[in-house]
Amino acid sequence: MTRWTLNDIPDLTGKRFIVTGANSGTGFETAKVLASKGAAVTLATRNADKAEAAKRRILSIHPGASLRCEPLDLASQASVEAFADRMIWENQPIEGLINNAGVMALPMREETVDGFEMQLATNYLGHFALTARLLPLLKAGRARVVQLSSVAHRRGRIRLDDLNYRTGYKPWPVYAQSKLAMLMFAIALDRRSRDGGWGLTSVAAHPGYARTGLIANGPLARSPIARVGMGLIYRPLIEPLISHSAAAGALPILMAATWSQVTPGGYYGATRLSELKGPPGPAQIMPQAQDTAVADALWAESERLTGLRFG
Repeated sequence: MTRWTLNDIPDLTGKRFIVTGANSGTGFETAKVLASKGAAVTLATRNADKAEAAKRRILSIHPGASLRCEPLDLASQASVEAFADRMIWENQPIEGLINNAGVMALPMREETVDGFEMQLATNYLGHFALTARLLPLLKAGRARVVQLSSVAHRRGRIRLDDLNYRTGYKPWPVYAQSKLAMLMFAIALDRRSRDGGWGLTSVAAHPGYARTGLIANGPLARSPIARVGMGLIYRPLIEPLISHSAAAGALPILMAATWSQVTPGGYYGATRLSELKGPPGPAQIMPQAQDTAVADALWAESERLTGLRFG
């Protein structure tokens, strides 16, 4: 395929996009580009001060950008409901939903106010619930819905008997499960949209190894010894070889969100160095992500846990 660039994004004037986790990293870069193309972008974030700071940064570059900040804590089903209720009350079609926010490999098991494991809740269940609650507006906008997965999905397994890892918690397998769930969600949502005539285009994307706060403040930076090693060796010598910037990491997300030739149910990511970096393009979907029986069971369990149904 011809190399895709930001120049391939069409004029988005009049289109409404929601980007979760838009105050930093790939979410910020995604929101910035969408706004530069004329989209009305909602920065849906947990931290209001950081969201306002992100809005000011974008406006300093694109003074005419259409931006708003809305509180959304994906680890709280009540917060998801409140956010969606505000959108539903406004009754404006949504043309794009970018489910970008996430946490990575928390060293100890944490539980949300709803009793869910934190990585599952933030990375997946919150976005599942958000998409379900916004479905009427997404249908009205014939929306593009993008779920953020990761190369970590390759090691993921869906633990249907204990999605919340109440026993045997390990940071990376739990993270991998959440990102596999997001990819399976994208594929399953496409299938349900086609069967139900919802008019959505559901796709998934991953940023490769993007240098963002998710990495900088992640598991490698939590111990004093690791921080010293990262500062002296890893970041200056190794990381530049295997990673790219947050702006580069946002390109597959933007491709998935705006390219007219995306494959419904497809997956887009970085295309070099085992998909850690490089230009955007189609990404590898592992066999476990295409298991429809597991995907249907995951969907059913997600509906049970959230108390929501799509339709």
